[in-house]
Amino acid sequence: MEGEKKSSAVSDVGAWAMNVVSSVGIIMANKQLMSSGGYGFSFATTLTGFHFAVTALVGMISNATGLSAAKHVPFWELLWFSIVANMSIAGMNFSLMLNSVGFYQISKLSMIPVVCVMEWILHSKKYTNEVKMSVVVVVIGVGVCTVTDVKVNAKGFICACIAVLSTSFQQISIGSLQKKYSIGSFELLSRTAPIQAGSLLVLGPLIDYYLSGKLILDYQFGSGAILFILLSCSLAVFCNVSQYLCIGRFSAVSFQVLGHMKTVCVLTLGWLLFDSELTFKNIMGMVVAVVGMIIYSWAVEAEKQGNSKIIPHAKHSLTEEEFRLLKEGMEVNVLKDAELGESKV
Repeated sequence: MEGEKKSSAVSDVGAWAMNVVSSVGIIMANKQLMSSGGYGFSFATTLTGFHFAVTALVGMISNATGLSAAKHVPFWELLWFSIVANMSIAGMNFSLMLNSVGFYQISKLSMIPVVCVMEWILHSKKYTNEVKMSVVVVVIGVGVCTVTDVKVNAKGFICACIAVLSTSFQQISIGSLQKKYSIGSFELLSRTAPIQAGSLLVLGPLIDYYLSGKLILDYQFGSGAILFILLSCSLAVFCNVSQYLCIGRFSAVSFQVLGHMKTVCVLTLGWLLFDSELTFKNIMGMVVAVVGMIIYSWAVEAEKQGNSKIIPHAKHSLTEEEFRLLKEGMEVNVLKDAELGESKV
């Protein structure tokens, strides 16, 4: 039993680590690919389409070689999920274009409370006071180190709301679909990736043209840009798989908290690799965020231990009323058996 717990703990840490490393890696690769000082590839939505196309290809190869099994999920559920996921991607890109970076960061921070409220509405999920407190600490810490200027307009506010709601619902749906159809994280991803890839590769260039005023067909694909696109796509496979894996194993709220850990890592690596400015305010915010994440981990573990103590007690104890009903049921069965024996005679 202890061996199984240790194995599960190692798997959990591995899923978290894969998501953090791949997510931070893809951000660093995309920064070099998309920045004006790099290769100037300003087609973010189309690049996401490339990501899902490679992920879908890996899924098809895995199914064909027998490494994974293709389980049935109704097409309308896959289509609905893909529409919501694509709304999340487009909404985030439009929000970043129409709003200031500060308001964009605030909208991302609002996802944790939105996910909590949506899980409460959809699944009647409740959170302990310790978990609520830790989430507040994380949000404050990340807000301090990332939010600067805050400017917003009506169009930008609507896009931010669409992005936050669709992203939150998509992340909750990942866990729900896995439980509903008893399907693994990679199997679900391999079913949704082709739909997302097809739609994003068709609509992506139009969205990117509206956002940047540039056509992807006019872009000069050099060897360096192609290399970083392939690197970004490769990291995206691990990032997508680990996202589904983490949400399936834990929860959408935990995944959001993990996301802010990635923000801290990106700020630190930006300072180390790209000479980005790191002020005292940034450092203090990161420290507060990390403290909040530690409190969150402790609160979630305490909640699990509390539930594990309650469940066995509920299973192995009978109230006087339950004992009386059980006894009466046994007496009724004895009488029925006696009557049945008499009728046979």
